[in-house]
Amino acid sequence: MIPIFDKDKAGFIAKVRKDGFLDNKEVYDIVYKIMQDIRKDKDKALMQYTKKFDKTDIAPEDMLVTKEEIKKAYKEIDKDLLKVIQQAVLNVATYSIKQKEKSFLWNKEEGVKIGQKVTPLRSVGIYIPGGTAPLISSVIMNAVPAYVAGVKEIVMCSPPPLDAARIVAANESHVTKIYRAGGAQAIFAMAFGTETIPKVDKITGPGNIYVAYAKKMAYGYCGIDMVAGPSEIMIIADETANPRFVAADMLSQAEHDKLSISSLLTTSKKLAKEVIKEITVQAKELERSDIINESIKNNAAIYIGQDITECIDVLNECAPEHAEIITENAEVYSDYITQAGAVFVGPYSPEPLGDYLAGPNHTLPTAGTARFFSPLGVYDFMKKSSVIQYDKEALERAYKGISLFAQCEGLDAHANAVNIRFKEKKDE
Repeated sequence: MIPIFDKDKAGFIAKVRKDGFLDNKEVYDIVYKIMQDIRKDKDKALMQYTKKFDKTDIAPEDMLVTKEEIKKAYKEIDKDLLKVIQQAVLNVATYSIKQKEKSFLWNKEEGVKIGQKVTPLRSVGIYIPGGTAPLISSVIMNAVPAYVAGVKEIVMCSPPPLDAARIVAANESHVTKIYRAGGAQAIFAMAFGTETIPKVDKITGPGNIYVAYAKKMAYGYCGIDMVAGPSEIMIIADETANPRFVAADMLSQAEHDKLSISSLLTTSKKLAKEVIKEITVQAKELERSDIINESIKNNAAIYIGQDITECIDVLNECAPEHAEIITENAEVYSDYITQAGAVFVGPYSPEPLGDYLAGPNHTLPTAGTARFFSPLGVYDFMKKSSVIQYDKEALERAYKGISLFAQCEGLDAHANAVNIRFKEKKDE
């Protein structure tokens, strides 16, 4: 039975917020050992961990997917699926283009030019999970924005065996190299480089808790997008909502993982009870019902609020990965949802629309980090440099103030670096 929190805001938030998902010493120790082994033994360690965790014997020379294997994948893939992949690539690319920032140089005043240079990263690594749900959509969501940003080398690691769909999705998304490597060991292979897998400047993409720990440990040696926890959906619905729709959307997240969190905030106790019934009925018909039932049992929750405004306040406090609003005047209310990775507005904007085809990225902040993280985008694959250009006359107007700052901070070499350029005038 899904717990219903009637005006119990604290109880509901405690149920659905999983802030401590990375507080696991046992997992930390395992991943730290993997990191040390990959740094020391490179390909040798990577092969050992691939055999241990992926149950696959593979030689270093067989990790890279060849051009012949890519051609074979195109022959094997379902043609309708290929068309959908190509449409998704186009949609994500079209959306990503609108996110691009431009360099600028501003003539602020006579002799002074200041600006910003926007440059694509040289290389990125994207990680794509395999397991029970090989996420071909994540290939598109991670690789296409990098390509639009102008990244020249896009490396993909994914656990073996690789199916045709993952290979084709990578090729359609302009991945330059596809490697059969998974888990924390693949993250560290991309972070530090091995004899076979190149070191990259940034790693993005989803994964299990071991991958999350690995990305956190790799940060600093390379960049990362975020440390993502279990998938979440939080739905705000009133008495006008169709309980079948609400239940289906909650189940769409519950099937990701036993740790996934599905929740509902509503003003209607009647709707809450109908949704619970629908979840029970629909779950029986779904292939991943074991995962779904475990997720719903341990992590699902419903909050009964006084009004929609209160429900929005609770949602903003939780800052979920996915927020849906299925109410009258949903578009108006959606403006007040400010703390969510993605907002889905109205009964015909279900969360899977964002997962696959709409265009905005589905790699989103979780576990309340939507308070300060953004969805993955083109901006994650670009870096910025400041540009400062003064001529002699402009610096002469400013150097005394710079010198005063430096002397106040006790940094006389800083002061000297500007004073020396006008030393003759200073001595006069």
